[in-house]
Amino acid sequence: MKKIIERFISYIKIDTESDPNSTTTPSTAKQWVLAHKLVDELNAIGMSNVSIDDNAYIMATLPSNVDYEVPTIGFISHFDTSPDFTGANVNPQIVENYDGKDIILNRGLDIVLSPDYFEDLLQYKGQTLITTDGTTLLGADDKAGITEIVTAMEYLIKHPEIKHGTIKVGFTPDEEIGRGAHKFNVQKFGADWAYTMDGSQVGELEFENFNAASAVITVKGKIVHPGYAKGKLVNSMYYAAEFINALPPLETPEHTEGYEGFFHLHDMEGKVEKTILKYIIRDHDKDKFEARKALMEKVVFDLNTKFEAEVFDIEIKDQYFNMKEKVEPVMHIVDIAEDAMKAIDITPIIKPIRGGTDGSQLSYMGLPCPNIFAGGHNFHGRYEYVPVESMEKAVEVICKIAELTAEKHKN
Repeated sequence: MKKIIERFISYIKIDTESDPNSTTTPSTAKQWVLAHKLVDELNAIGMSNVSIDDNAYIMATLPSNVDYEVPTIGFISHFDTSPDFTGANVNPQIVENYDGKDIILNRGLDIVLSPDYFEDLLQYKGQTLITTDGTTLLGADDKAGITEIVTAMEYLIKHPEIKHGTIKVGFTPDEEIGRGAHKFNVQKFGADWAYTMDGSQVGELEFENFNAASAVITVKGKIVHPGYAKGKLVNSMYYAAEFINALPPLETPEHTEGYEGFFHLHDMEGKVEKTILKYIIRDHDKDKFEARKALMEKVVFDLNTKFEAEVFDIEIKDQYFNMKEKVEPVMHIVDIAEDAMKAIDITPIIKPIRGGTDGSQLSYMGLPCPNIFAGGHNFHGRYEYVPVESMEKAVEVICKIAELTAEKHKN
């Protein structure tokens, strides 16, 4: 536990916030600081073929220690943190033997992590939690995953009695802005399949995620002096409101769960002459996903017809797709992860991801890649926390997956 805590804190102390407005890879120069530290650490624990490319993608190999052929498996995590909330000057707090009550994150700012609001906290009564001080995110997404992978590799190196095939490790930048797999060299990585360690609570095992697209709606207006505007001024903000209200009001993130998709207006900027609405479109079902995109285009067409002018313009771009299509033909890779969890007394929680993951893009790039829990909760904000025991369990799962993969292919 002590080693995991020290390693994790050393990672989260380094600010690696990514930037969606940047065109470089990584999107922020500060991501290089942790990237180089990870390269040094992988070399120090005895990994082979440790490399980092010009875009900060890190790869390393743990050679097989058996004399028979075993599929090469991989474990992948990202080292950037979300731009949704600052990751600078993270000041973690360690709560030992959590008593199930409110945790004061910041007394001066009256910021409290309470089980009355975050019910999942009660699952970890008696455990050791790492929290924020209420002024930053924590970075468990996904530095917990990196901690677990490095720790598992170190453990396997020190315990050669655990038999395994070749294991590949990959760490990526910019996952939080949707680019984590964009420049990932699947051929160089050389794994038959892999797992991202990027889920939340203990037991999560996911091989389904949203189909995803972005939509930008531009609404044009005309500015005229308001004192002389009758019949002339066209206020784009009022027209934009018509578009917003034309979409199903209950098909938004705050009203949906499980397999239910949504439209999410996440950014709006407007003046009389022009308003820009930015949406994300999400659905697990491919047909429903296509129908959502078609509905937005129809709303634009109908409103342009209503106003007898090309007031609205829409641009839709696909972002990623449901990995289920690529993982289902090789479901044994999910079965191995499920068996590994059961072998160490974890109840698998197999459910769809209400979001995306590097594993989605990697699966479509030829590397089937389900997602496994990393242990953190309340990502992307001041209430983020991770139980250390969950990270310990994730380390055990990684080692057990390696062991079971070798066992299943033993002659």
